[in-house]
Amino acid sequence: MRNIAVVLAGGSGQRMGMRMPKQFMALAGRTVIEHAVDIFNAHSAIDGVGIVVHPDWRSTLDSILQRNRWDKLLGIANGGAERYLSSLAAIEAFGGNDECNLLLHDAARPLIDSDTVSRVTEALVCHPAVAVAIPSVDTVFQVDDGKVQAIPQRTTMWLAQTPQAFRCSLLRDAYKRALSDASFAATDDCGVVHRYRPDIDIYVVEGDSRNFKITFPEDIQRAEMVIQRHHA
Repeated sequence: MRNIAVVLAGGSGQRMGMRMPKQFMALAGRTVIEHAVDIFNAHSAIDGVGIVVHPDWRSTLDSILQRNRWDKLLGIANGGAERYLSSLAAIEAFGGNDECNLLLHDAARPLIDSDTVSRVTEALVCHPAVAVAIPSVDTVFQVDDGKVQAIPQRTTMWLAQTPQAFRCSLLRDAYKRALSDASFAATDDCGVVHRYRPDIDIYVVEGDSRNFKITFPEDIQRAEMVIQRHHA
């Protein structure tokens, strides 16, 4: 079964407090999104790569494509204002008519490593839904109205990362059910499958602490330091 990685770059990056979305910011001589795409394009288990981008930033992405030779690139799809709209765009643009596995990855996680991608693709052989996460090293509070309501056992708490990977038919069906639910609220893809296809277990593989999401300006500096250490 084909493994199609889709890099989701539809966000506006408003929390960065900058005019340019974080996925197009400079990182170690390249842009954030280039680092993310590189890993999937080079991985032997990935058969194709797609990118979802906000239409307002399509020309910026086009200029990036001109200086890269991503031989596995299948195409570009227009994303929406909400995260789930970008996932839907990925399903329609890259799901195809034949069954495949879709690996949906945040462009703002540029330090995804090939070992994590390998663990995901290997798990997909036996599991129709695969998540990436790392164990929480901190105690987690469940808070409501500014008050601690519960303190889950830390050993059961994992921090979600991407890619999140699914049989395309499963993800398509989960979103079909979600969109027919008047109470549907935007969430990540695992959340959609967990809620609307509760018959499916989501298998978890361990990620890497370096696979963090660029969210604030200081995260760029942190990523720069990780890259420098890696190449030292």
